[in-house]
Amino acid sequence: MYNGTGIYTLPEASRLIGVPAQKLNRWFFGYGYSKKYGDESVRAFSAPLWEPQLSSEEFSSPVIGFHDLLEARFVDAFVAHGIPLVVVRRCMEHARELYSLEFPFTSGRFKTDGKTIFAEEVERAIKEDALLDLKTKQFAFKAIINNSLYDGIEYAGDIASKWYPEGKRSPIVLNPSRQFGSPIVESTGTPTKILFDSYLAEGQSPAAIQQTARTYEVPIKAVESAVLFEENLKRTRH
Repeated sequence: MYNGTGIYTLPEASRLIGVPAQKLNRWFFGYGYSKKYGDESVRAFSAPLWEPQLSSEEFSSPVIGFHDLLEARFVDAFVAHGIPLVVVRRCMEHARELYSLEFPFTSGRFKTDGKTIFAEEVERAIKEDALLDLKTKQFAFKAIINNSLYDGIEYAGDIASKWYPEGKRSPIVLNPSRQFGSPIVESTGTPTKILFDSYLAEGQSPAAIQQTARTYEVPIKAVESAVLFEENLKRTRH
């Protein structure tokens, strides 16, 4: 039913792209906040940046899809450089309309056209809100949208179809058509988490690598890559 979509809980997504689950929840499902009207404080709601691929009503906890996951990496790159979400939202809506694509940031076209879209939306935001000091931000586009965001993505036309989180030379891939998009060894389809758990159970040694490779019929180098990948997730990501 969900073949080709990918399924990630927010903690799983956080682990994979290094964005806190709470932040992802706000981006994908919106949030309430207090807003001042004169002397009164009223509750307001900030809508999601976009509608996630999957309906959380069908799952026991909030979930997102493969394209949601990749698009969130780009949103995080904007936010990390101090760009307000209102500008990120407008850039997304502008690009979505221009390209007729539901997930425009991950498109290779945004890499070339995004600077213009970005500058236009920054200019618009400054005109509408004098408190926004974004005049220098329009020159930061190359620092935000860099090759590292695109290098591991493989495309089918304009649409992202796979993501190699450690680069395309690595055997580790996220493919929404296989294992619901979880990280796997591409040649065998074996989830990296299973290989890592086996490695831990076998004693975390070179012998453990070899035993895991035999048990799951996976090349030794692929097991080594899976172990390193999982260790890196624990070490450097949320």
